[in-house]
Amino acid sequence: MAGPGKRAGIFAIRDVGSLVTETHETGTELKRAVSATQLTAMGVGAIIGTGIFVVIGEGSAIAGPAVILSFVLAAVACAFSALSYAELSSSIPVSGSAYTYAYATLGELVAWIIGWDLILEYGVSVAAIAVGWGGNLNAFLDAAFGVALPDAIATSPEDGGVFNLPAVLVVLAITFLLVRGVTESARVNLIMVVVKLAVLIFFIVVAFANFSTGNFTPFAPAGVDGVTAAAAIIFFAYIGFDAVSTGSEEARNPAKDLPLAIIGSLLICTVFYVLTVTGAIGIATPEQMSGSDAPLATALDEGAGLNWAAAILALGAVVAITSVVLVIFYGQTRIFFAMCRDGLMPRRLATVNQRYGTPARLTIILGLLISVLAALVPLGTIVELVNIGTLFAFVLVNIGVIVLRRTRPDMPRPYRVPWSPLLPIIGIVFAVYLMADLPLDTWIRFIGWLALGIVIYAVYGYRHSRLRQSSDAVPASRPDEPRPDGDGGKP
Repeated sequence: MAGPGKRAGIFAIRDVGSLVTETHETGTELKRAVSATQLTAMGVGAIIGTGIFVVIGEGSAIAGPAVILSFVLAAVACAFSALSYAELSSSIPVSGSAYTYAYATLGELVAWIIGWDLILEYGVSVAAIAVGWGGNLNAFLDAAFGVALPDAIATSPEDGGVFNLPAVLVVLAITFLLVRGVTESARVNLIMVVVKLAVLIFFIVVAFANFSTGNFTPFAPAGVDGVTAAAAIIFFAYIGFDAVSTGSEEARNPAKDLPLAIIGSLLICTVFYVLTVTGAIGIATPEQMSGSDAPLATALDEGAGLNWAAAILALGAVVAITSVVLVIFYGQTRIFFAMCRDGLMPRRLATVNQRYGTPARLTIILGLLISVLAALVPLGTIVELVNIGTLFAFVLVNIGVIVLRRTRPDMPRPYRVPWSPLLPIIGIVFAVYLMADLPLDTWIRFIGWLALGIVIYAVYGYRHSRLRQSSDAVPASRPDEPRPDGDGGKP
């Protein structure tokens, strides 16, 4: 522990008990109002979006019909990390997700790095997803009514427009909803999840009604390498289940509800994904889907001859992406909120609005910044940056489970990862394997982003951290050492 006149080091960790106690501080306490069903819907809402409506085409171009196995492999890769998220979220029911878990296990500097990484993963991806929302809105208007918004107000300057108005409007609308309250946001998300699952069920039913096995030969033209290469891309379709853990502090019963929501949402989406891709291959060839920006609509149009169904799929894509924007933006605000409350970002932004029970000021500021970004930025290579940021978080969360099992073996764990540390280690291996398959320029951008974060931490975060202003720092300890708070390692 940092003694009088001695500053805590950059690798000092936060005591789990103090992290939980801080959630009840006046002015920064969030409302516990989200049910297990709503949490699960948040996971499904974050996962099923652009991925399922786009990456089926990209994956099938690489793996052929064996893209079905690629979806399963990507799900398995996520499952190990999902188990680790479930353990830590139930044990440390505090906003911040991987950032908070790293602070309690690996130290402040690592926590800052992962928090800064999550700002990239969540914040920037909201802008990119909003841009995709605008494109899908235009596709729906064209398919349903034969009209489309002018390029000048529907695309970024790099794509020939002036600014992307639809992307701005959806970000501002979601900002307003998140300010109003987490209960209202969860209810709206639940409605959107029901709609987009209904659209996928529609596709699955139509596809299996027109199913043919002819497109499944040859099944794996690129062999095992094709399956694994496609899985690295399809992984993007599963990103989002980790966003459930950002709602730890607002869950009614975090010990029970969070593990159920994290694992349940991943399982639900995997079932829908496998049925959807199987149905798609059953009515369209990989070549037909890989040449389209809307492979599911193309499968119905060219494969099954149902061009009227394109409008329904386009509507489903708009609703699906709206839900993703909502949940990912929610996760971004809660991670930023946790960093502000810890002093690594301006603490005044962690103030909770007493009327709405949300960090309203912080949400509005982030909403305005992201809307500007959405107006001007093209989609570009953001998918790869989001992938590497997510996989990096997965690595640290799995490490966190292993470390906390050793340093706090007697801490209450409502959910425990079975066969630890074997399963967390497998989760690390899967994440590193998928990261290694990403392009070099993605790594360069990612490292550059982290380097900028280190500079900001050195200039601001280190000096303003709560660990510099209190005796809350806890040095790493062996399982047999007494805890600095004198509890001998017991909760």
